[in-house]
Amino acid sequence: MNTIKQVFENNHKNNKGCLIGYITAGDPTPELTPKIANALIRGGVDILELGLPFSDPIADGPTIQAANIRALKAKTTPPKVLKIAQKIKTKHNTPIIIMTYYNPIFHIGLDKFISTAKTHNVNGLIIPDLPIEEASHFKKTATTYNMDTIFLAAPSTSKNRLNKIINETSGFLYLISHYGTTGTKTTLEDSTIKLVQQVKTITDKKIPLAVGFGISQPEHIQKIIKAGADAAIVGSAFINIIQKNTNNSVTCMLNELEATAKALKTAITLESTTYT
Repeated sequence: MNTIKQVFENNHKNNKGCLIGYITAGDPTPELTPKIANALIRGGVDILELGLPFSDPIADGPTIQAANIRALKAKTTPPKVLKIAQKIKTKHNTPIIIMTYYNPIFHIGLDKFISTAKTHNVNGLIIPDLPIEEASHFKKTATTYNMDTIFLAAPSTSKNRLNKIINETSGFLYLISHYGTTGTKTTLEDSTIKLVQQVKTITDKKIPLAVGFGISQPEHIQKIIKAGADAAIVGSAFINIIQKNTNNSVTCMLNELEATAKALKTAITLESTTYT
């Protein structure tokens, strides 16, 4: 099974960055999510992020909030999300990350959730509302099961705290590109480019740097990769395609998802870098 680290290393050997695709599991139905994942992976997604539907996704904008609502209405539960991950892994060696807020993990139980995720071939976890200051037990449990714990850094993160996050994160560092919530943007702000450049000086040769929030077009990816990012995280752009094709044929939806992933993937090139 490919690990997140292996995917980054392999892409660097080929002078390419990584495309990380986010979708909300169960949107529009749990049965369709594996087909959506297949289309994105065929299109070039290197790492797949599955969002576990939650009623109060505070870090997400209207697009992903709506996807959460659709998935919850379709009766998507945490066990179903893990089964979806396992089904995807029967066809693909692509690493899968579960993005979830801490509340579902708390109700299920930390050890039970992570151990079950491991048996369903999940490679990593992102918990947006779990700060590193409160994550020691979580990190220890995840490490026990060889599960990557991916932490987030924001534009407001101080250099001192950023170093602490880098020391704790594994797989990659998730850099939030701008203030606010997720969602597509038509332009990439100059402040985002400067942020990527600044953070890269700290992460270089330590941990891959992945940039998300508002990344939705090939030119966005070209700019952040040129600035030093090792990966682009795209979510709302894919979910918008799912939403607009809800009443159309599944084939139309899947074809557009695959084509969009291909267009985004072609935008990724970077200079070779190795990590210690």
